[in-house]
Amino acid sequence: MFDRAPHSPPPEPAALAHAVHARLPAFTDVAWLPDTGSTNADLLARAREHSPPKPWLLGTHQQHQGRGRAGRTWVNAPGNCLMFSCAFDVHAPPGQLPSLSPLSGIAACEALRTLAGVGGDDLRMKWPNDVQWRGAKLAGILVETVRNRGGTDAGFTVVMGIGINMRDSANMSSDLERDVCDWSDIIGKPATAQAMIAIVSSIARAWHDALQIFERDHFDAFLRRFDHIDALAGQPVNVLDQGAVKLSGVAAGCDALGRLMLRTDSGLLPVSVGDISVRLSS
Repeated sequence: MFDRAPHSPPPEPAALAHAVHARLPAFTDVAWLPDTGSTNADLLARAREHSPPKPWLLGTHQQHQGRGRAGRTWVNAPGNCLMFSCAFDVHAPPGQLPSLSPLSGIAACEALRTLAGVGGDDLRMKWPNDVQWRGAKLAGILVETVRNRGGTDAGFTVVMGIGINMRDSANMSSDLERDVCDWSDIIGKPATAQAMIAIVSSIARAWHDALQIFERDHFDAFLRRFDHIDALAGQPVNVLDQGAVKLSGVAAGCDALGRLMLRTDSGLLPVSVGDISVRLSS
């Protein structure tokens, strides 16, 4: 792992929000908070109460009630993670919405690859949307939706939230008892405020662009892009439900609904996003 310089304080929230907003002219609102419960929850609550034009972006230096998939609690130390959520209006059939989870990971992974340069070649996405570097987790994403007021024609508010490890991966790996990496591991030096601004604006823009493609062509347009960054391709995996193995097979890409396909003794079977975990078989 990279030997880091002493930790510097994170950028001042208002200045960070201003710099990010300058790079995202399509976003109607960009804000950054010193701390909050959950940026995803904040944007969902705002969408339920009223609906000014989107997209919106909300970031924070610390979350007290952060959530992962399946409602798992997620907390962080200030400055160690870069956390933000974006809210978008999306018009698509309800049956297509689960594929937004892998879509969010594809777009984020591609954006980070571009920023990382040579080190980005080892960035992959573990279905449904964890971003990994050399098998260690760099970022997790949570996608949530709520129907917009105004009936079925009003579409949905889709909130995509991400937490990216920026430093202190060695301690995080020890605490979590699994391999974790951070951005400084990938680029070989501590991340600057300018790097944080670039990461936030690049991922937000990538999500915005991906959703415009999704509304027109659905997840079919992302199948080849997924194949290019698929961390599980050809690997034996177990599908877990509350810790118990539910299904085993060899990962074989995604289908047009964003479901993970497993090659099993019973044939090719789909795995849907839900209260499950997918792990490499030992």
